[in-house]
Amino acid sequence: MDVTRRFETVSEYNAFNNNETLHPLVSVVDLSKADPRQGASTYFGFYTIFIKDIKCGDMRYGRHKYDYQEGTLVFFGPGQIAGVDSNGATFQPKGHVLIFHADFLHGTSLGKHIQDYTFFGYQANEALHLSERERKVILDSFAKIQYELEQAVDKHSKNLIVSNIELLLNYCVRFYDRQFITRDTAHKGFLEKFEELLNGYFKTDKPHTIGLPSVAWCAGELNLSPNYFGDLIKKETGKSAQEYVQEKLITIAKEKIFDIDKSISDIAYELGFKYPQHFTRLFKQKTGLSPNEYRLQN
Repeated sequence: MDVTRRFETVSEYNAFNNNETLHPLVSVVDLSKADPRQGASTYFGFYTIFIKDIKCGDMRYGRHKYDYQEGTLVFFGPGQIAGVDSNGATFQPKGHVLIFHADFLHGTSLGKHIQDYTFFGYQANEALHLSERERKVILDSFAKIQYELEQAVDKHSKNLIVSNIELLLNYCVRFYDRQFITRDTAHKGFLEKFEELLNGYFKTDKPHTIGLPSVAWCAGELNLSPNYFGDLIKKETGKSAQEYVQEKLITIAKEKIFDIDKSISDIAYELGFKYPQHFTRLFKQKTGLSPNEYRLQN
């Protein structure tokens, strides 16, 4: 995949796949109309949702392969690069792709909260696996958007298309919630691994040399994207990943506070805080007491 195809506009992607451009900012692309091709990296300048119908090579994001089989959905946000590795073979792409430019959402309710759909930031091994019934729901949503694109433009057109996109995304949220449950085996031991990761981190000098463990760092160590990692933590614990890390931090801090030979500043630096006052503020926020007050009380 030495070549990188770059698509900044909806019309460019339509032209590449031999599809007519019915609207400059949104399209439902039928990949069966495209010419046979070899795999290549692709830059997307717009939101992209693939539904795959047949095996046609390995979908990649960066160096990682997607968990991408027949009847799966993959999401890309603007500015992301992905591609298909066909190992040099030519293949006929099949399936459908919904693409829409961020400009299309300006002034709409969806435009204000599109970032809430965190699966646009998912990466390797995090595709949405659809049941046959779920697949029909997705294709029905695609068909409704296509129907609106084929009608004469009127004052209802944009609102109906945006509403259908939002409905589609909300179904995807539901289906991902189902997947977090049905793929429990794949996630088994996830929290234990996360706990081990945090415990190991604070037993080394990493807090002093690197600082506090970030959500992105934790996700990377567990081979997950930050968004998928955060959503999985939320589903498993009801807390955000940041809250979970902070609670672990406070638990460790409480143990260290009992060592009266160490000042509160020493403890703050050991935990990875650049400034002791930041540690004091977080500790009081989480416990209702300052570190010194907690030490004296106990």
